[in-house]
Amino acid sequence: MAKLLTPSEYVRGILSGDRLLLARAITLVESTLPAHRALAQEVMRQVLPHTGRSARIGITGVPGVGKSTFIEAFGAHLLQGGPERRLAVLTIDPTSRISGGSILGDKTRMDALARHSRAFIRPSPAGLSLGGVAARTREAMLLCEAAGFDWIVVETVGVGQSETAVHDMCDLFMLLLLPGAGDELQGIKRGIVEMADLVAVNKADGPNAEPARLAAQHYRSALHFFPKKENDWAPEVLTCSALDRTGLEEVWSVVQRYLALARSNGSFDERRARQRRQWFTESLLNGLHDWFFALPHIRKRLGEMETAVAEGSVSPFWAAEELLQKTVFDR
Repeated sequence: MAKLLTPSEYVRGILSGDRLLLARAITLVESTLPAHRALAQEVMRQVLPHTGRSARIGITGVPGVGKSTFIEAFGAHLLQGGPERRLAVLTIDPTSRISGGSILGDKTRMDALARHSRAFIRPSPAGLSLGGVAARTREAMLLCEAAGFDWIVVETVGVGQSETAVHDMCDLFMLLLLPGAGDELQGIKRGIVEMADLVAVNKADGPNAEPARLAAQHYRSALHFFPKKENDWAPEVLTCSALDRTGLEEVWSVVQRYLALARSNGSFDERRARQRRQWFTESLLNGLHDWFFALPHIRKRLGEMETAVAEGSVSPFWAAEELLQKTVFDR
C-alpha cells in the first residue's frame, strides 16, 4: 500500500474527483490492519454527508452469461446520455480458497469503459465473503458516490444460493441469463429470480436470437407464480445482445421506469433505510466476531478446543457453547 495520508487529505482528494486518491481510499477501507481500519473509519465518517445521491444497480448472472461485456456496453450507453453522467463499476472476482489469490481481470475485460473519462472501474477480491460481493463493497460504493459518481454498478461473482448480498446494497437488482430456458430455468435458484427487478436474456444474437426469445417467454411465465413485490413493481424480462449492442435502450428504459416508480411511491427511501439497518447489524456482528477472537483467553482455549473437536473427543456444538458460555462469562 502507498504511504498513508491524513483523513482530510483522502477526503479532499475524493471530493475533488481524484481517481488515484479514490482508489487508494478504497484500498484503505479494504485493509484488515487495525491501524488502517481506524483511519478508514474516520475517512468514511467525513465523506458520509456527501453520499447517497447515486442510483445503485446490482448485476448478477450465471457463469458465461457475459456480465463484463454487458456492463461495458450498458455503461457506454448510459454515458452517452449526457456529459453530467458519471459511472463507477465495482466488480468482484472470486478468491481461491487454496492460494487466496484473485485474478482481478474485469478491468481488462472492460477496456473501453476503463479508458472513458467519466467512468471508474474497481475490481476487488471476494475473499471469504458470501453473497457475491467483497467485504467492503458498501464502503467502496459510498466512496464512489462522494467522488461524484451518480451511477454505481456492482457486478457480483456469479449466481448461486448465497449470491444475494448485492440485493441488500443496491436500488435495482438485475439478473442476466442465457438463451435456452428448459432445464436451465430449474437450475437458477428461486431466491435469485424472486429478488430480480429486471431479468435480461443476454446473447440474443445470430442463431441465439430465437432461443433467447423463447427463454424470455419462459421466464415471464415463471415470474407470474412469484409473490408481488412490495413496491408494486412487476419485474420485466427482456432480451439483449451486449455484443451487438441491441436491446440496451429497452434495458435502460426499464431501469429509468423502475427508479421513477420507486422514488414516487417511497419504496426507494424505504429500501435504502432497510439496507442501512442491515448494514448496521452486519457491522455489529462482524465487530463482535473480531472482538471475540482477539480476546487472549479465547485464543488460548481455541487451539485446545479445535484439537479436541478434530479428534472427536467432544462435539463441535459443545465446544462452541463451552467457549461462549464459560470462557467469556466465567474467565
